[in-house]
Amino acid sequence: MAANYNAVGTTNPSPYGSGDPYYNESSGFITPHPVKKSTSNWVKIGVPVVILVIIGAVVGGVVGSRSSKNENNSSSGSKGGAAAASSAASVKLEVGRFATSTNSEFMIPVYPSTTNTAAFTAPTFNSNSLAWPKDPFQPSQPNVLQPRSDRPRLIAPSYKWQALPTLIKSDPYLTGWNNTIFGNATAYYSLPPVVYHMDGDSGILDNAREVKMRIKTFAYTFLMTNDTKWVDRTWVEIQNAAGNGTTPFGPDTDKWNSVHFLDVAEFSAAFAIAYDWLYSQWSDLQKSQMRTTMILYGLQPGLTASTNNNIGWWRTNTTGNWNCVCNSGLTLGSLAILGDDTTGIAEQLLGLTVPNALQNCALATVDDGTWAETANYWYFGTTGHAEMSSALLTATGSHYGLLDVNTNFYKTGIYHMYAFGATSLFNYGDHGPNKFSSTANSMLFYGDQYKQPQFALFQREQQDAAEPWSMFWYNPTVSGAFWDGTPLDHFFDNGLDQWASMRSSWTDSQALYVAIKAGKLQGLQTHNDLDAGDFVLDALGTRWAGELGSGDYLSPDYFSNDTQNSVRWLYYRKMTEGQNTILVNQANQNVLAAPTVQHDTSGTVQGSSTVLNVPKDSTAYWYADLTSAYFGVTSVMRGVRLLNARKQVLLQDEINSQNPVQWRMHTNATVSITNSGTSATLSLDGQQMTVSILSPTNGAQFSTSEAVRFPTDPTPPVPDQANPGVTVLIISLPAGTYSLQVLFNPQWSGMSASDFVTPPSVPLASWSLTSHN
Repeated sequence: MAANYNAVGTTNPSPYGSGDPYYNESSGFITPHPVKKSTSNWVKIGVPVVILVIIGAVVGGVVGSRSSKNENNSSSGSKGGAAAASSAASVKLEVGRFATSTNSEFMIPVYPSTTNTAAFTAPTFNSNSLAWPKDPFQPSQPNVLQPRSDRPRLIAPSYKWQALPTLIKSDPYLTGWNNTIFGNATAYYSLPPVVYHMDGDSGILDNAREVKMRIKTFAYTFLMTNDTKWVDRTWVEIQNAAGNGTTPFGPDTDKWNSVHFLDVAEFSAAFAIAYDWLYSQWSDLQKSQMRTTMILYGLQPGLTASTNNNIGWWRTNTTGNWNCVCNSGLTLGSLAILGDDTTGIAEQLLGLTVPNALQNCALATVDDGTWAETANYWYFGTTGHAEMSSALLTATGSHYGLLDVNTNFYKTGIYHMYAFGATSLFNYGDHGPNKFSSTANSMLFYGDQYKQPQFALFQREQQDAAEPWSMFWYNPTVSGAFWDGTPLDHFFDNGLDQWASMRSSWTDSQALYVAIKAGKLQGLQTHNDLDAGDFVLDALGTRWAGELGSGDYLSPDYFSNDTQNSVRWLYYRKMTEGQNTILVNQANQNVLAAPTVQHDTSGTVQGSSTVLNVPKDSTAYWYADLTSAYFGVTSVMRGVRLLNARKQVLLQDEINSQNPVQWRMHTNATVSITNSGTSATLSLDGQQMTVSILSPTNGAQFSTSEAVRFPTDPTPPVPDQANPGVTVLIISLPAGTYSLQVLFNPQWSGMSASDFVTPPSVPLASWSLTSHN
């Protein structure tokens, strides 16, 4: 049942963000956060510039999941049921974690090469497994202003803490994550409090998220040990972020930087967790001080933003992460102090944040599940959405429609799975700020809430899973393998993004993966690139064609607008020139582009085995009419298909242009071009790939350049970020009509030259599942 509240409307969006991560691979923990660089050093195509920072210190990759309300209480039922649950737990412990290690270069799970294990079965929730007990708080008419009486009330109520030790003993994932959280707590404990650093227009968001990450970890560790040193260390962080520590923390009037409201939201969430999770440990004076700080720097500015159209622009932001993050932080803060707050601000805010998130945050995914900003901004948006939904559920007994008002929201889990390649994300566009407290553990929450066990099974193997939310969002009754019965291909057809994901395996780190997009070039929160036709390519355990990622967020007018003449499109990483696509007349694409797409797949699915023998006729293809994305052309079409049991890739462009054309691909590989110029050998990470021009047979040759702008390009306000180690593989053609066919042949172990196929020349409009047999 919904509570009574009134929604208040507001204004126009203007996104911000910042930075690169500081992650120590040798220790497995984040380092003390220094003053951030204003530019990011791009190191490896295929590794997101903003990688997830909570990495596990245990073998097997750190993965995350969540527990939810399961009707099967391990302490209830017949003796037979208890015995079955005990047996299931024993089997789970015997099998252990599916991923045997984590790839050191790309931090992806490495699975055993086996065709015989009883654990690799269809994804399901197993009623015979040990489960969370039923939440005793079951209000018949949930009200957002009537929270549960016991603490904690946010995300992890006391009944879950009581059940957790037993579940940890019976589940290898919970065991591993718990160990990693304790290790992270030890690492964070010895660090100085987070240092205030104003990162230009991007604010102090990294500071806020790092404080939140630490507080979650310290509070969790206390509640698992009752060692008050973790409470004391939490208080040090609280005092520091309130400006009462040993070093200054921001201006007295606005310590949490309300002009960049994400900062306020994340600090509010951090203080909410400390207040609620450690409620029994704080003195009345400490609670009063925390409430005063939260209201002064968090909730009161939140109330102002929620009732002022010019300040709270994010309240009408349906296609970005801002609405989810801001409403979530204010909701957690209000729920934490509700009942103790004598000012009434918490009650007022809950009457505003919940209905506003219902109208905006809950609608942030399009109908195919794609997150409208980018695959990286998905992390921030879904973390906010999941935290808010989870906190409302545990504190008040309802999510008030946040999980189901958008009937397609659950598909965002599908989106995330297919956006992940054999090495990393299809990381188009901007990557966002550091992911200190934003992981993909919303997948565990969504897996449970939407009854999609494959989401939890996928996320629990990932390197970012070991953090406190996973301990409570994981449903320990989940079993099976996410890949069993999962199609290798998926097509996302909403006109905003229009993209395809195709692969040869879900579990082979050497697998082939191709992702390609068309889509519109406006309406993406100014986080996109001019990149219709852009693609990435993985094979042999590395990324051959990759993304350059975010530019410098502090560059002048980087987020100015998405009009044709925007300054944003002067920066190399954002302009068409910096993408893996067709460039016409050395000019940017038309921001009014509205491509159309066609595609098909043989429908190959992976079975229970981690070893997939791909059928010879297994294929998938996708092509797009990109004509509207270019000036001075009659037509431009681009298609990609998988060949030869998904061992080879054909990229075909059909172009009729009145201007010169360039085919461009960015790679970290060393490129060696044959004397004829029609074939190139790419060498990277001890592997090789040959790239050949099949047509046109006359005049088309490869060349290379550094990833820098043309001398004739208009210069941006400040110099571009450097792209060290990046080579652009190029095919240049004069104005004319072409069918440009490029064949990618990864040099697979045990595969001879005669094992590769040369596909026939077939017009894109005539492509079918059998057209290249």
